[in-house]
Amino acid sequence: MYHKGKFTDINHPEKYVGDIRNITYRSHWERNVMRWLDGDKKVLEWASEEISIPYQHPIYNRRAKYYPDFYIKFTDGTVKVIEVKPKIQCEKPMKPKGAKIPKRYINEMMSWAINCEKWDSALKLAERTNIIFEIWTEDTLKAMGILNWETNKSVLMSERTASTKPKLKNIYKAKKKTTAAKKTLLVKKQTFRPRPNRKS
Repeated sequence: MYHKGKFTDINHPEKYVGDIRNITYRSHWERNVMRWLDGDKKVLEWASEEISIPYQHPIYNRRAKYYPDFYIKFTDGTVKVIEVKPKIQCEKPMKPKGAKIPKRYINEMMSWAINCEKWDSALKLAERTNIIFEIWTEDTLKAMGILNWETNKSVLMSERTASTKPKLKNIYKAKKKTTAAKKTLLVKKQTFRPRPNRKS
């Protein structure tokens, strides 16, 4: 669960619903699922983070949008909405012992609360629209035989999403250089300026 990039190794672009130039995975597990969706003959069409489900954000107390990892339509007409998550993130975090509550636990509880609201909204939508919502963990991917699929390193490197921000110009240094240049030019002008003729 460590890699992020844009999925380009696609053999059946006609199956993808959405912008084929912007299929983004946020883990190696998600990429393996994409490979499976692209190649499996039972999959009629699929998409990644192309649909949104409204939910109530538990932290900010406002309406927000949840983008599940995958939408899948199979050849038999079955439609599934899939979230790929490690099993540990599908369980409520255990409160550590001691009087002091660590920041990590607080963050984990916040993520847990948000995920619960997202998944609850997805389940309610599934009930209303006759689709299936599932969370695929490492156990699911292992049962499917795709958990440990390996990918050529050069392919992963080419797909890796650049996360570095463009460097901003240092305004202070630029201003300093400009001021120094002006001073140098002024000195040169003063040095080479001919002296006025004095009247005797």
